[in-house]
Amino acid sequence: MQTVGITGGTGFVGHHLTELLKQQGYRVIIFTRDMHKLSRVGDVKYSYWCPAERKFDVTYLKELHAVIHLAGAGVADKRWTNKRKKEIVDSRVEGTRFLIERLREHAPACKTLIAASAIGYYGSDKHRPQPGPFVEDASPAEDFLAQTCVKWEAESAKAEEIMRTVIFRFGIALGKDDGAFRQFVRPQNFGLMPILGSGRQIISWIHVDDLCRLICWALQQQELNGVYNAVAPYPVSNRRLMRTIAQIMGGVKLPVPVPAPLLKVGLGEMANEVLKSCTVSAEKICQQGFEFRYPDIKSAVQDILR
Repeated sequence: MQTVGITGGTGFVGHHLTELLKQQGYRVIIFTRDMHKLSRVGDVKYSYWCPAERKFDVTYLKELHAVIHLAGAGVADKRWTNKRKKEIVDSRVEGTRFLIERLREHAPACKTLIAASAIGYYGSDKHRPQPGPFVEDASPAEDFLAQTCVKWEAESAKAEEIMRTVIFRFGIALGKDDGAFRQFVRPQNFGLMPILGSGRQIISWIHVDDLCRLICWALQQQELNGVYNAVAPYPVSNRRLMRTIAQIMGGVKLPVPVPAPLLKVGLGEMANEVLKSCTVSAEKICQQGFEFRYPDIKSAVQDILR
């Protein structure tokens, strides 16, 4: 039985991923800052780590065969003050550096790192140098999230010196129990279908089950390395996403435009991320042989709302 460590294992994606890894026969160790979880009894082990305090219980590291690194302060959890932006960057850059240092020292059997990044790396569609969706070798944008991803990936890539390294640029993960999807559905429960800004902005998304399947698949593909987009093959506009949810939920839904200026008042700088269009390609990972269970938004929404 192989042992896999997960940072960020108690979050939305981490929770789903833990369950799938267990189903596939892996032993799972979650690295967490929550001391209350350390006392849990069950088939998942918990180990304390806190990069900000340079603390890591290295007891289990020597048992690891692979690590999945998801940890990072939530981008959409709080308004983007200068302090919050520093937390977002440091949790990713310093946290990744700290993790790899400890793996180098205490995890000789660990041969694979699968690290998260984000499609925020690419910025907006209007910055694309050529027609078509963003592919992995595109140049990064200059905005805050893009430069955060650049620094984040640079730290993850340092693991290539000691182990196989795969970096996934996550799209918007959709699932019913958390993540962005809950925000899309909530107003529709009251008969309202909000259209953000123009509604034409493209969302590059992925069903959380496909995201977790992709990560598990990457664990098993020993020849896989480098950077890949983790998005479904068919991105959608905000308007189409909301209409698909409305059609599958049924009932009358009243379209409610939410103007860009109103979003900027409520969200500040983060509103730019809600309003921007980012069309990202899944071709590279498909060419490697991964098959999506939910390639289009209709099949994904039907499953989530089922």
